[in-house]
Amino acid sequence: MSQGLIHHIEIYVSDLKRTIDFWGWFLEELGYSTFQKWESGQSWKIYETYIVFVQTDERFLDIPYHRCRVGLNHLAFHANSRQQVDDMTNKLQDKGVHILYTEHHPFSGGKEHYAVYFEDPDRIKVELVAP
Repeated sequence: MSQGLIHHIEIYVSDLKRTIDFWGWFLEELGYSTFQKWESGQSWKIYETYIVFVQTDERFLDIPYHRCRVGLNHLAFHANSRQQVDDMTNKLQDKGVHILYTEHHPFSGGKEHYAVYFEDPDRIKVELVAP
């Protein structure tokens, strides 16, 4: 056991199929593999940490997610290199994924912070950052 490390993160989503299509390829590019699948959810795992996506019950879909409200702002993942950030940026653009802060990319987090920021289908901000 690795005390203090994140065991898992669970995120409720508005459209599970769209989320799986979006997150599946991205997480697998980073070395995650499918961990669990069931009718209303799916997870991917790397080492001892996994990320779970669950379909939100229709009665709770009336208020969409917004990262500036109380709660999760974004998820940030380590890249192996600046080249991986660049390669991922190209793949995201080829898939039509909305890249954030393009006017400052890839230094949107500051001149020492090399990253790509983008949004998932529910507009959750995602960051891939180079060492």
